[in-house]
Amino acid sequence: MTATSGSTKRAKGGDGARVRMDPDSRREQLLGLGVTLLSTRDLDELSIDLLAEQAGISRGLLYHYFGNKQEFHEAVVRRAAADLIAVTAPVAEGDMATRLLVSLDRYLAFVEQNHRGYVSLVRAANGSNPVMREIYEEARAALTDRIFDTAGEDGLRDFGVVDTPAVRLFVRGWSAMVEDVVIRWVEEPLGIERDDLLATIAATLAHVATSAPPVRG
Repeated sequence: MTATSGSTKRAKGGDGARVRMDPDSRREQLLGLGVTLLSTRDLDELSIDLLAEQAGISRGLLYHYFGNKQEFHEAVVRRAAADLIAVTAPVAEGDMATRLLVSLDRYLAFVEQNHRGYVSLVRAANGSNPVMREIYEEARAALTDRIFDTAGEDGLRDFGVVDTPAVRLFVRGWSAMVEDVVIRWVEEPLGIERDDLLATIAATLAHVATSAPPVRG
């Protein structure tokens, strides 16, 4: 199959028929497939050849959407980060404690279901690629900043929390701790029940947010 600018592409439907897709839809489909493949393998194992084989299209066509392997990896990581942010979005119902537990439960489920790929993303973010690091930092900022945005001043006040740069700094550190604990727990639970893990993680957030040093000067 030859890629041409502005043309529509064809993909196999569930009944084997060919379905026409525009370039944006095709790229979105390929990114979705890339994220799915990443859930069970390391990022380095996610190759253009593998995606082409799984998608049933030519390797050359994939290079039309992703200039090289690095660009493909960055696009998949960005999509995976967006999926994580979306799936852990705060729910509208319940008090702040309940809403926090729901988001944490969804985060834990995401890591459970995508453990190998998630660990690979964390390692990539700590590597030498500045784009990977940027994607990772943006995702972490989105996950922690929305705690404050969702609660608002009134909600934070109910927990005895004042939104300051120091509090946000320590909450950011809490998120790094949560990530490490969750990854390790998925690998080896050590007899810790899932509900107990979530309750402890939530409790440590409250402690960190109320124990941050005051701003002086």
